[in-house]
Amino acid sequence: MLRDDLQNTLKEAMKSRDTETVNAVRLIIAGQKEKDVEARGKGQEKASDDVLLAMMQSMIKQRNESIKIYNDGNRPDLAAKEQSEINVISRFLPKQLNAEEAEAAIKAVVTSLGASSIKDMGKVMGALKTQYAGQMDFGAASAIIKKILA
Repeated sequence: MLRDDLQNTLKEAMKSRDTETVNAVRLIIAGQKEKDVEARGKGQEKASDDVLLAMMQSMIKQRNESIKIYNDGNRPDLAAKEQSEINVISRFLPKQLNAEEAEAAIKAVVTSLGASSIKDMGKVMGALKTQYAGQMDFGAASAIIKKILA
């Protein structure tokens, strides 16, 4: 379904001559193809939607870092371009959990796994990535998990 949404958005953006959307969607599709090649190397037909959602989250993270650098370097034009790409990429991600929802989800996973120490962090992160792919910032989740398990 995600793949179909990307293709349909690309077609519509090309018809309406929306170059920002066309360029951003093409970047996503290029990343998707890379992930598909990696998946075939692992014996799968194509990358799962979870893998693609994680890839898009990392694309957003990279662009946020670039925006900070461009703003520090007094290049608002480049920062605006990165922000427009973030806006397009975000359209394909599921609703992001806010801080309270994320913490509640993490506590539920910790409880369900019976995690009790920092040694269980890997299991908790793995379960979160499976259940909440594309819905949560796992960098922030890591800090919350450490706080809960400490």
